[in-house]
Order: sequence, then structure tokens, then C-alpha cells
Amino acid sequence: MKSFSESYKDAGVDITAGYKAVELMKAHIARTMTSGVCSGIGGFGGLFELDLTGISKPVLVSGTDGVGTKLKMAFLADKHDTVGIDCVAMCVNDVICAGAKPLFFLDYIAVGKNFPEKIAQIVSGVAEGCVQSGAALIGGETAEMPGFYPVDEYDLAGFTVGVVDKDKIIDNTKMKAGDVIIALPSSGVHSNGFSLVRKVFDVENADIKTPLEELGGKSVCETLLTPTKIYVKPVLALLDAVDSVVGISHITGGGFYENIPRSIPDGLSAKIDRSAVKVLPIFELIAKTGNIPERDMFNTFNMGVGMSIILDKKDADKALEVLRASGEDAYIIGEVVEGDEGVIIC
Repeated sequence: MKSFSESYKDAGVDITAGYKAVELMKAHIARTMTSGVCSGIGGFGGLFELDLTGISKPVLVSGTDGVGTKLKMAFLADKHDTVGIDCVAMCVNDVICAGAKPLFFLDYIAVGKNFPEKIAQIVSGVAEGCVQSGAALIGGETAEMPGFYPVDEYDLAGFTVGVVDKDKIIDNTKMKAGDVIIALPSSGVHSNGFSLVRKVFDVENADIKTPLEELGGKSVCETLLTPTKIYVKPVLALLDAVDSVVGISHITGGGFYENIPRSIPDGLSAKIDRSAVKVLPIFELIAKTGNIPERDMFNTFNMGVGMSIILDKKDADKALEVLRASGEDAYIIGEVVEGDEGVIIC
């Protein structure tokens, strides 16, 4: 007998909608399968077999995050197939900072009402993010929570687990003055600072769907929904080719001032050449519209730099070559200097 509860449905939870959502998402999940997956969707836990070939001292590295209030933009646009990429990106971009290769991902979707087609759209984005990062989507949870979330809204979070050889964990104790700082460009605002963004553009009331010349013919809404770039494969290629990487920072909430120092030991600072930073038009528009000081912009947003990598100066040219061959328009934005300022932008 198929599971069904009329009483539960009357209370606002339709478990049959959950079954339909699972059926609709199976094709998306199938795209992410890797050789380590040894369980299907629907069990109580996702099973993954570790392949430790070439890894003598395996260390698991985990990361968890959500999409934050960027989801409000998805609600306004009624577009739900890209925020899953953001969710995966926020997790896998964190674990790659330790040099870890993401193995698998699990998501958590909480909804006011389960619309199976919408859930499938969300999961299609999660699956795309997993494909881009090489992680398998081995499980997740969809929770229908009437009365807790509005009917047309949801929250989305997830986590990933990666692995790295202990001897290859990114080690900033070897960092020194003179090491160069390489920037990997962002695709836009990514998934941070949206509480400020929404205030600046008054997104619930203003016209944010008209194409703007300063945004290359895209609207504010379309530009803000651009998914977070995933850096896993280019960074792994770099780590395979160059052994002098001593620091990697994922530039998220808190911008340059909060995130770059996380990869730098005491006694050293990052000196950033402001003129070298390729600031994207959306950040110029945010600053102009909201009359936001540049210091606050660099302390809130990625400003066009989604990830920074610190390595020995002698390997800079090779690193740029490898990253560019992997599709990244990488460039140098500064160097490591003596001092405890954290970040110096000049």
C-alpha cells in the first residue's frame, strides 16, 4: 500500500508531492554520479566509497553554507534553476582552499509548500553545481513546513565533504614577503552581501527587470541572479602543476578585508594594487546607487575577485598559464608584505 495520510495533507503537508518531486529530480541527480557512489536516492544515508589511490594520509575536509537572501531575487524573478549552483559553490569553493577535492554533496530544501516542479528546478541547479565541481549528489532532504515559510518561498542549504593528502594541505606557514597574490575573477556578486544589495536597489518595489546599458544590456535582477563561479577544477589543475601555493582565499561575505587575511599568518599582510583589480560593473552600480564608500564595498563584496591564490613569485607565470588554460582569466593583484595590517589596498 502506497504511503498517504489525508490528515497530514489537511494540515498542509502532502507527502505524495514529495514522492513526485523525487521522481522529477532523479534525472538531474543521475548527471552527478561518480565511481564512488554506492547508494541510490531514498535511503536513510548516502553511501560513498573512498578511492585513496595516490593518497597516503587522507584527510576529510567539510564545508557547509546556504544561498542567503539572494533567494529573494529568485522569488522575485520566479527563476529557481540557478540558486542550486550558488549553494554548491559556496561549499566546494571553501574546501578547495585547503586543497581538498570535493567528493560528494547533500542539500536541504525547506519549503512552505511542496511544488514538485519547483523542487526539481532547484535540484537541477544543485546537480549542475555538482557536475562543475566533480562532486556527486548522494542525498538530501526536502522539508515541507506550512506556517513556517510562506507558500511561495523556500530556504536552501547544503554541505560537501572533500579529501586531501595530509602532506598536500595548503600550508601558510611557508608564506613569506614577496609571494604574489593571483586573482580569479568572479561572475558577479556571487552569494554574499545581498541584504545590502536588496536595500540599495529596493528590489521589492523598484524596477529591476529593465535592461541597463551599464550592465551590458542585462537587468539588475538578471545580473544579480548570475550564479556563483565554481573554482574547483582550475585550482586542482594548478595544485597539480605548481607546488608553491601557500594560501587560497574564497572571497565571500566580508570581502577582501575579512577573507584574504584568513589565509595569511601573523606577521604578514596582503598588499593589493587597487588599480589592478578588475571591478565588475555591477559593483560600480551598487556603489553609485547606494552612495557606498569604497572601503565598505571592499569589506562587503568580492568586487570582481572570487578567489585569491598566494604562491612563490618564481611560479607566477606558470600558475597564470595553467589557470588560463583552465578557462580562468587570472591576473596578479598584489603581493605579501611584512606587517600585521591584514589587507592593504593602495
